[in-house]
Amino acid sequence: MDEFRKKGGKKAATVAITANCILTVLNVAVGLISGSYALVSEGAHTLSDVITSIIAYVGFYIGQKPADSEHPIGHGRAEAISGLIIMIFLVVVAWEIMQGAFVKILNPSSITVPETLAAIMATLGIFVNLGVSNYIINLGKQIKSPAIVADGKHQRTDIFSSIAILVGVMVSNMGYPILDPIIGFVIGILILKTAYDIGKENINNIMGKVPSEEFLEKIRTAANNTPNVQNAHNIKIDYLGSYATVALHIELDGNMTLDESHKIVHLVQNNIIKEVPEVKYVLVHACPIGLEYDHTQKIDK
Repeated sequence: MDEFRKKGGKKAATVAITANCILTVLNVAVGLISGSYALVSEGAHTLSDVITSIIAYVGFYIGQKPADSEHPIGHGRAEAISGLIIMIFLVVVAWEIMQGAFVKILNPSSITVPETLAAIMATLGIFVNLGVSNYIINLGKQIKSPAIVADGKHQRTDIFSSIAILVGVMVSNMGYPILDPIIGFVIGILILKTAYDIGKENINNIMGKVPSEEFLEKIRTAANNTPNVQNAHNIKIDYLGSYATVALHIELDGNMTLDESHKIVHLVQNNIIKEVPEVKYVLVHACPIGLEYDHTQKIDK
């Protein structure tokens, strides 16, 4: 699984960086030639895609490092941290684009009507970004990497940007050139929305939010399916994006010997890790069947 993740992360980074380097050059060059501020803005956006793809891959690479004495549960949170860095970077890019567009809106005399070449470039951008973003998001989900998925979602905003640019060029040539910088401003808003979504997802990741009830149920089922185990409960999950650590209580026959309960506890740990591959570490606490216990108390009484 680790080798599969490494190869997947490298593929995602290579595809994203290569595609966005090409789009950056084409968007800026065609934008300057055709007189489209929106397309130049999109060039700045695709340049940010190159940088965020590098950030995402660095976070992914660090997150792959094995546990050590200083990081006993691994480095998985590096991926979520890289997602937050991407969010901050997107906010800065969005602000610069929106500010430039706003200046042009206030000074209509500086606006030029984009040439048809800008529409052709926007159409090309739609298809390239559609293919690249879908590839990266799907690959990120397969290898369970929040950093790669965040980068793919960032890439997906370029589809809407390109559509907006295409519409803007067409309407500008119909006698409404003011729409070009307005489209540039809209692109900035789309980038802000993406930054918000990425930030929310990765903050939840860092704060240990359980990914889903289904994930919780998988762990409970794996524990309860272990022979002699009843009522897996008080399940706590620390989800680090690409993997998770789990602590839980199980109920066993109170007449068991310590040796017998010890063996069953290890069987539960192994079963959970086997049935739920995202889980790397499991801590199990054994309770006698029927024991009434207040799990909210900080110290056992």
